[in-house]
Amino acid sequence: MKALVVRTSSIGDVVHTLPALAALRGHGWDVAWLVEPAARPLLEGHPMIERVVVLPAARSFRLSSAQSALRPLREEPRDVALDFQGLWKSAFWARRSRARRVIGFAGPWRREPLSAWLLTERADLDTDQPHVIDKNLALLRAIGIEAVGSREFPLPPAALRSTAVDEGLEKSGLVGFVVLNPGGGWTSKLWAPEGYGAVARGLRERGFRTIVTFGPGEERLADRVVAASDGAADRCFPTSLLDLAALFRKARLVVAADTGPLHLACAVGAPVVGIYGPTDPARNGPFSSRDVVVRRKPLCSPCHRRVCSIHDGVMQAITTDEVLRAVDTRLGLSPTEARAV
Repeated sequence: MKALVVRTSSIGDVVHTLPALAALRGHGWDVAWLVEPAARPLLEGHPMIERVVVLPAARSFRLSSAQSALRPLREEPRDVALDFQGLWKSAFWARRSRARRVIGFAGPWRREPLSAWLLTERADLDTDQPHVIDKNLALLRAIGIEAVGSREFPLPPAALRSTAVDEGLEKSGLVGFVVLNPGGGWTSKLWAPEGYGAVARGLRERGFRTIVTFGPGEERLADRVVAASDGAADRCFPTSLLDLAALFRKARLVVAADTGPLHLACAVGAPVVGIYGPTDPARNGPFSSRDVVVRRKPLCSPCHRRVCSIHDGVMQAITTDEVLRAVDTRLGLSPTEARAV
C-alpha cells in the first residue's frame, strides 16, 4: 500500500503532520511526501519516507518544473493521496498525482472550502479534535487507521544530534541555557523584540544565560533583541533547521510565538512558553500539559489572516511580566528564585 502525503508548507504545519507519517508507517504504508523547499530538510533522507517530491516555492513557481517533479508519482500512481492542507494548491497537486483515491476534509473543515471539489473522497471532522495534530490524524480514519491522540514526531537522525550545535555550545560555554526565538513568517503573530530583550534581562536575574535564534533574513531582528537585553542575551551561532531541532533538545526552555520553531521545539520535547494572539493555542499550541501559553485574545479570534485591522497590535499588549511569570511556572521556580524584574 502506497500513500502520498500532501502537506507542502509551512514548517510548523509539516511538523504537525509528522504523527500521521508515524501512524501510516506503523500500519505498513509506504509513504511519499509532497513539500515545498522551506520544510524539505525535515523530510529528505527520512528513513520513514520512500520519496520526497519537492515542488517549487510559491514565489518561484513554474508549472513545468512542478510537473517534472510529479512525473515519478504519475508513472506509478499511489493508492491514496491525503490532502492534509485543505487549499486549492494542495488539492490540485493531490489530484495531479493520479492517485487512485484523493482524500481530504470536506469543505467546512478546509481553509479554502471550495477546493474540496477536486477530491474524490471528502471526510467530515468530529468536533472532538480541537488540535490540528488530531485533525490530521482523524483524516487517516478514511483508510482504516485510528491514531487520534498520538504524539510521535519522527524526525531525521540529524535533527536529534548535530556536531555543529555541540561545537557551537562548547565554544560559547553554554549549559542550561534558555532560547528566545523572536522571528517567524507572520508579523501579526510576533511579539516585540524589546519584549524578548526584557525577558532576557529577567532570566539573567534568575541565573540563566539566553541565546537568540534566527532564520534566514532574521539576523537584524535577533540583533534588536540582543541590543534590548543590555548584555543579557547573545545572538546564537548560525543554525540550519535540523540544527535548530538539536539545539532545542538541549535547552532548559524555549520562548517563542506561534511559529515553526515553537512547534519544532514541542516536537523534540523541549519545555516551551508560547506567546499567542490571533491564532488559537487550543488548535495549534503546545500540547504538553506542562507547557505554558501567554495570550491576548482579539475579537476576531481565531484569525488566520496575515493582515487584519482587528487583531493588529494585539501581540504588543502582552507584557514582559506576564511572559516572565509563565517562564517561572514552566521552569518550576519558587517565588524566591523568581525575583521580579
